[in-house]
Amino acid sequence: MSLRNPDDYAALDQADLVRLAQSGDREAFRAIMQQGNQRLFRIARGVVGDDVEAEDVLQEAYARAFAAIGAFRGEAHVLTWLTRIVLNEARDRVRRRRATVDLDQIEQAQQTAEIIPFPGTGGSPEVDAARMQIRGLIERAVDDLPPSFRIVFIMRDIEECSIEETAANLQIRPETVKTRLHRARRLLRQALDEQLSSSMVGAFPFLGARCARITGVVLERLGREGRLSVETGTFPSL
Repeated sequence: MSLRNPDDYAALDQADLVRLAQSGDREAFRAIMQQGNQRLFRIARGVVGDDVEAEDVLQEAYARAFAAIGAFRGEAHVLTWLTRIVLNEARDRVRRRRATVDLDQIEQAQQTAEIIPFPGTGGSPEVDAARMQIRGLIERAVDDLPPSFRIVFIMRDIEECSIEETAANLQIRPETVKTRLHRARRLLRQALDEQLSSSMVGAFPFLGARCARITGVVLERLGREGRLSVETGTFPSL
């Protein structure tokens, strides 16, 4: 079969893509990366907590993976194999970083990213702005989770990996996956409750021009109905 464009590669199954990649096919490498990019980036970022460094992790992991792809025997899905390589590279980065950077500085750097896609696109500017604010709240709350909880949450609830796959990749017991996911969800609920509660104080503002317009309309109506006195500080006679 002659492969002439990216769609041809996208139609291939895992075994064929790997076989072509093992023979040095550039476009097969590209197809495998495109299929795994989002999941692997999220997992890398779940460990290192930074967009730019997560991209570096991904690039280095891909380079290592494809240098060793000849040894891949297909005993697991290629994406599972790549996930392990990404996790190892990300963890190595964190270990090296901890040797030279204070942990408080690391946590302070975990502020912005696009981890979780909010469903739906388009709509009015107000809806888009609200969507971005909500996504920002969620992403910051995920960033603030303890690292061991954060990576489990990302793999299970965002990437929808199975308990068994998550446990195997993280080299922990399935029971530990369940426990950490439960605690991660509880911490997220607490964090979001606190943030949303403080945000609700200013919700549905009714100030300025809107307030003046409504009060003016009501007063005018009451005046027409004779329910207000013309003179200030006096009550109309009943």
